[in-house]
Amino acid sequence: MLNSSGIGTYLQYLLPCILPSYKNVRFNLLGNRTRLQQSICAGYENITPIDCNSKVYSVAEQIELFRKIPPGTDLFWSPHYNIPLLPVKVRKRIVTIHDVYHLAFYDQLTLTQKAYAKLMLNTAVRISDRIITVSDFSRSEIIKYTGINDSKITVIHNGVDAGKFKPADGNMMTVVNDLREKFNLPEKFILYAGNVKPHKNLKRLLNAYATLLKRGLENYCLVIVGQRQGFITSDSDVFKILNDNSFLREKVFFIGHISNEDLPYFYNSASILAFPSLYEGFGLPPLEAMACGCPVVVSNAASLPEVCGDAACYVDPYNVESIAEGMYKVLTDESLRQSLIEK
Repeated sequence: MLNSSGIGTYLQYLLPCILPSYKNVRFNLLGNRTRLQQSICAGYENITPIDCNSKVYSVAEQIELFRKIPPGTDLFWSPHYNIPLLPVKVRKRIVTIHDVYHLAFYDQLTLTQKAYAKLMLNTAVRISDRIITVSDFSRSEIIKYTGINDSKITVIHNGVDAGKFKPADGNMMTVVNDLREKFNLPEKFILYAGNVKPHKNLKRLLNAYATLLKRGLENYCLVIVGQRQGFITSDSDVFKILNDNSFLREKVFFIGHISNEDLPYFYNSASILAFPSLYEGFGLPPLEAMACGCPVVVSNAASLPEVCGDAACYVDPYNVESIAEGMYKVLTDESLRQSLIEK
């Protein structure tokens, strides 16, 4: 899952910190061998990539994990709840559960998805010796939906690379300007960074943006950055809204997936980040934006108040007018804007 949106980012941050710190430990990494050799394993004699390419969440994945996890392993860590269900010969098991969205929004899943989510999440908390999660909110949700004992869970908050995500200096501004030209970005824009899933609430964001245009802020476009297709629960309503509204189509730029190297420059180019998500186990984009000095308008829901503290403008994610008003205030009130940037 090295390139899988949030979990991929989690791994890309953690592995280069963990692996060099324990030179006397033998690490076996399960994944695409070529990709691991190029990005993670280069230069380390104590790291062995093991080719493991089955589709995530599949029966084939379960069989391959059972076959390829080396017997006698002291510690097996899964960075997501797609743990091996078959008995593997390891001494201790740790799992990171970022959120329990699939249990919290159970009614939005198909019967197959419901069965998988319930089985995997409940088994993951039961057979793991330790559970890592990324926020106090997620800890409370895991306890709520699985009944697991609190003492088994450790909260380790996510972080961002402050060397990469930072306000643009003179050298970075050259790249920012090049990026504007490369992606044909408008001069002023509101940024959304994340995937297109129903709980990301893009439907209400688009309607709130339409309200903003009616309030006289036609000079601001909306730029949506993130993978558009290939998700179990993609949000078709988003594309229907755009297809049915020719004016919105002119003002909304759907960039699609971008590299982690380009992302800081988007934050530095944007006037604000709008992130009205209904459910987040953590929510990295607001933290990344704030590290770049980009003011954020976020939901007053789930983990986001825990992550953003007093440095964000909060809105009710279920109320289109509230989202629109939050964006309007930060875009037009310069003292509020500067206060958020300083915080």
